[in-house]
Amino acid sequence: MSELNVAVIIKLEPDFSEGSVSYNPDGTLNRAETKNTLGPHSTIAAHAAFYAKVMYNARISIGTMGPPIAESALQMAQRLSDAEELHLYSDRIFAGADTLATAEVLKTGIEKMQGKMDIVFSGHRASDGETGQTGPQTAWKLGFTFLGNVIDYKIDIQNRTITAKRLVRLQGFSDVVEEIEAPLPVFISIDPSYKPLFNTISQRLAFGKFQKEAKIRAENYKQYLKVFNVQQLGVDPKYVGLPGSPTIVYKVERIPRGKATRQAEVLDGSNPEHIRKAVSKMKEALAAMVIK
Repeated sequence: MSELNVAVIIKLEPDFSEGSVSYNPDGTLNRAETKNTLGPHSTIAAHAAFYAKVMYNARISIGTMGPPIAESALQMAQRLSDAEELHLYSDRIFAGADTLATAEVLKTGIEKMQGKMDIVFSGHRASDGETGQTGPQTAWKLGFTFLGNVIDYKIDIQNRTITAKRLVRLQGFSDVVEEIEAPLPVFISIDPSYKPLFNTISQRLAFGKFQKEAKIRAENYKQYLKVFNVQQLGVDPKYVGLPGSPTIVYKVERIPRGKATRQAEVLDGSNPEHIRKAVSKMKEALAAMVIK
């Protein structure tokens, strides 16, 4: 039995790298016709959870709210973290939720995971929302200490404490790293700059072992998947979806593609005239710069 229970909340997000996001007539995102993927910040959170598995043999559970296709994000996250339990909270009633209503669903789902959670990880934000509110709001609903912008952490299993390094951005100062200690349980929002390090031979061997295990589990992810509708989850319908969302969105508009203003000219590096022309242009550009 693991001495450390870890949960990760993730999100299926539009794959903006494809450049083909589909919208409904009312301006909302058409997820069924848009290519989706595991959000980049959710990916980082999954890596942070995997670090806990390698270092502390943690048991990992992953939860997400979304349509049935969101199970693909759970599979991707399991491939990264070697999770033993996958939760999908999926119901039409959950549609249209803002961050507060989403946090209510996630909080209830986390409480249904096997074992009492010691750490819950989330990404810094979602690329299709950019609010960064779901993590802190879920922590508040759970009653967990919230640690944001975490770039590194160590756990004292015996004393049930965590020491985390946070990247603090203050006006007038360069980035400051704050070290903080807190008793478990905690909710951690992982900073985008987080990178797990495995320095010893034993850590690297454990990394390889769990990585192989994760691949096998992800190939059979449905064995680990539990899907909950609103009744199975046991949430009050008035606190989820549109009824539970105090946020009012007046209008959603597509941002028009910017017009290209730059012009490119190909120069031949073996042609002295072309070289003189390039040097002349660089001098003009440098002369126009204002150095403060």
